[in-house]
Formats: sequence, structure tokens, C-alpha cells
Amino acid sequence: MKSSAQTSFAERLGQMLGRMWRGYVRQERKANGWLVEHGIPAVGATALLWIIKLVVLGVLLYVAFWLALLLVFAVAAAWAVQHGALDSDSEDALIVQDELSKLRQTPGYDPNLYNDTSHEMYKDD
Repeated sequence: MKSSAQTSFAERLGQMLGRMWRGYVRQERKANGWLVEHGIPAVGATALLWIIKLVVLGVLLYVAFWLALLLVFAVAAAWAVQHGALDSDSEDALIVQDELSKLRQTPGYDPNLYNDTSHEMYKDD
């Protein structure tokens, strides 16, 4: 058996978080006392501290929402790039080729009017 007990990382982390929490509570009590000393009723001081906590929580949730939304858009853009959804050059070429083939089938089609250089009846003047 070991002569000295070693604390794990989780235990040290818990102790550190406990000390931080106790320090926060101590500072909150000091702030509450300071507010009472300056003429604010004890109930009002407590309510004011709660309002400040709720405002801070609201701001944090607001920032977290926008960061999460930004992350969702970044993941969606990465997925689209990876799967070739944003590769519009080949799609545009297919659309133009499809429209050109439909246009060529119309009666009275003149390749010179549409500058269709790939057509066999095109004449360069």
C-alpha cells in the first residue's frame, strides 16, 4: 500500500471548482452587503443580484445560439462542398447544353442568330 494518498485529476478538478464556487458566493455576499450599506433594502439588493445573474445568463444564451447557428451553417457548407453540391460549372454547362438542344429542335433555327459555333450550319462572316 502507498504511504501517501494521491488525488486523481477529477478530485483536484472538483476541489478547484468547489473553491471557485465558494469564492463566488463570498463575493456575492460582499456585494449584497455593500448594496445594503448604501441604502438599498436587503430584498432589493437580492433581487438586483438575481436580475444581474439572469441578464448575464440571457447574454450567454444569446451568444451560444448564434455560435451554434454559425456552426450549423459551417457544417452545412462543408457538407455541400464535400458532396459537390456547389459545383455549378458542370451543372451550368449541362443546363446550357440542354437549352441549346431544345432550341436547335425549333423550326427555323438559325445558328448565326444564337452564335452557336458548334452547329454545322454556323457561318462565320
